[in-house]
Amino acid sequence: MKIVHGRAEGAVTEARGATFTGTVWGDPVLPTTDGTTINSVTFTPGARTYWHHHERGQILVVTAGTGWVCTHGEAPQPLTVGDVVWVPPGERHWHGAGPDSIMTHLATSLGTTTWLDEVSADEYGQVGR
Repeated sequence: MKIVHGRAEGAVTEARGATFTGTVWGDPVLPTTDGTTINSVTFTPGARTYWHHHERGQILVVTAGTGWVCTHGEAPQPLTVGDVVWVPPGERHWHGAGPDSIMTHLATSLGTTTWLDEVSADEYGQVGR
């Protein structure tokens, strides 16, 4: 058993950069334990992940705002508070905020994450169409 208590007072939220477009902040909830990582991630309007996939899948739980998730080759799907997304192992996808809203989600990543290319402006432009 492992108990991870809430963030220590004064702990700094981590700016995410190399695999994200726009301004994104992450708060570790569970450091990587047995191949599982949990982060609370906040995307500013228009911010998003790069394309990526997970060795054993990913679970997203939207806790604030509205956003989008997209599987490669499909149209982006809207997300709002309370939505839960299961991304199967190996599925190439991205997720992030809508153009006019922040979005915060709890991201549970299972196994290793493989980061791919940036989501282009044209790809992101499909949001809401």
